Amino acid sequence: MSKRTGLQHEIGKRQPFDLLEQEAYLNLVRTASRLGVPFGRLFRELGLSEAGYNVLRILRGAGSPGRTCGEISAHVVAAVPDITRLIDRLEREGLAARRRTAEDRRQVVVTLTAKGKRTLAALDEPIRELHRRQLGHLKPSELRTLNALLVKARRPPAE
Repeated sequence: MSKRTGLQHEIGKRQPFDLLEQEAYLNLVRTASRLGVPFGRLFRELGLSEAGYNVLRILRGAGSPGRTCGEISAHVVAAVPDITRLIDRLEREGLAARRRTAEDRRQVVVTLTAKGKRTLAALDEPIRELHRRQLGHLKPSELRTLNALLVKARRPPAE
């Protein structure tokens, strides 16, 4: 009997994976799922989704000039199917605000409100602590390697 890999054992798969690429992909999915659960709980406590938190961070980074919906879409970590609806929700909760620009009245800019800033400030340390708890056992060199490999995996060579 062949020795099962970590993921193979974890999910009770009896046969080896068809491809190493398949195993790597499934490892990424399982890891993202496991690491994401405590973040999801933390965000839900404040009435946020992971995507909502990401948008608020983008807006905090943009400062007072804010960002257009298109710019926000380009900067989110995970694709959001309907950024407008997400921003509607953040606006209803008083976390973000929309305004039209004087230069082009058709252009709408989204900014972070004072409540949004307070919400993010309340999450900053708990988020850092979760990161340390989840990945702090890895050496800095391992984290750099992991980050480099993940970036490389997202950018396969052009065909």
